[in-house]
Amino acid sequence: MNAPTLALAQELIQRDSVTPRDSGCCELIANRLSPLGFSTEFLRFGEVTNLWAVREGGVPGPTLVLAGHTDVVPPGPLDQWKHGPFSASIDNDLLYGRGASDMKSSLAAFVVASERFISASPSFSGRLAYLITSDEEGPAIDGTVQVVRELAHRGELLDYCIVGEPTSVNSLGDMIKNGRRGTLSGDLLIHGRQGHVAYPHLAINPIHEFAPALAELAAIRWDDGNQYFPPTTWQVSNLNAGTGASNVVPGVLRAQFNFRFGSVSSPEDLRSRLESVLSKYGLKFELKWTLGGDPYLTAAGRLCDTVSQAIRQVIGITPELSTTGGTSDGRFIAKHCREVIEFGPPNATIHQINERIAVKDLEPLTEVYHQAIRGLLQAA
Repeated sequence: MNAPTLALAQELIQRDSVTPRDSGCCELIANRLSPLGFSTEFLRFGEVTNLWAVREGGVPGPTLVLAGHTDVVPPGPLDQWKHGPFSASIDNDLLYGRGASDMKSSLAAFVVASERFISASPSFSGRLAYLITSDEEGPAIDGTVQVVRELAHRGELLDYCIVGEPTSVNSLGDMIKNGRRGTLSGDLLIHGRQGHVAYPHLAINPIHEFAPALAELAAIRWDDGNQYFPPTTWQVSNLNAGTGASNVVPGVLRAQFNFRFGSVSSPEDLRSRLESVLSKYGLKFELKWTLGGDPYLTAAGRLCDTVSQAIRQVIGITPELSTTGGTSDGRFIAKHCREVIEFGPPNATIHQINERIAVKDLEPLTEVYHQAIRGLLQAA
């Protein structure tokens, strides 16, 4: 058990920071970093708190950013939690609480790893920086994306970034995310003509009209993926129509859907192909598109190699490089940083009732981060 990481993780979990609230988490982290020589700056946009902190090593070298978020998703029904979602209780060597895995334990491990590194190497090559937001689980419009824009405006150059997202699957260290798929959502309205079900010749049923197009869209193989990304997927998430009465043909159908795509297909190509299917069936439609993020990829190189080596050294396993899963703030950072990876604890319970992390994972997680920092920012 690593007492410093556990204690800080509990302090963070006990703060009810449901997105976009930060509830003092960034201030707590800043207060730990300041004695290490970090300059700390709070960047607030709307209701969101962001922390940018930098420690100069004293010798020219790369900038390594440790990135993450303090906000968490709502806990859901409180009576279904074994322990209070913000109690940070330990039971049977498991630390319970909203954010235990996603991702307050990673934030605590970042801080303790930084303390270890700077205590042993107060002078080093480059800069160690933190980019922390309270707007990752929400709309993600006033968080990391805004900070990165500000840093780009200042001419800040970022070389490496480790995002503390929970990437491990079966055991700590088994997976690193070296990229993520892009996300493209659509909000579709199919227009028909409302009428009485007994007089279908006087109505146009948008459900019936959309059904053949839906079947074709669901059967399309959008691409075959490549060595880095799996094939593009298309999923309908909501389908609604009707007035609630059983004797009324609805006038409008609403469908919401999402593409998850890699580097093989562009958003423009996916939009064009989908709209061509709708047009093929003569549908009268309105369609609003939202590009939630482009795909990003960090190919094997110094960052992947250094973190992989740290995992092998500390945990004794070789991690898989993967681009599966949802999106993260890595998609914003990758636009202004040469290499970005994500690594953190097991993700089996994230966003669930009774989210938890094994206490035994906190020390190796901290030491992996410590060894990665050492490997990327050499002691002077």
